Amino acid sequence: MPRRRSRDHHHVYVVLLSERVWNEPAFRRANPDHDILKPCVYVGMTGLDPDLRFDRHMAGVQANRFVLKYGERLMPELYEAYNPMPYRAAVEMEVELAIGLREAGYGVWQA
Repeated sequence: MPRRRSRDHHHVYVVLLSERVWNEPAFRRANPDHDILKPCVYVGMTGLDPDLRFDRHMAGVQANRFVLKYGERLMPELYEAYNPMPYRAAVEMEVELAIGLREAGYGVWQA
């Protein structure tokens, strides 16, 4: 196993959103090809542990509005394999993960 460098502390994460988020016009516009059998999610990146970042969203600290209002839980099965990583890699992986999930039919919000 490669040795982890101290700067490799960034993470991507995915939050399951309540299906009620579909009632938000901006979310619907961002996901015209959403497969209703797939969940709606938020994809983010952080220098914190994803559990702590989710707790901060839910407490309203630097929170995404959809996570604050509709966040249910983290979905580590969709992101754990990628973490941790350097900042630049996390920035890129956030976008790539969001695109991949959207192409797979998920409803995705990524800010």
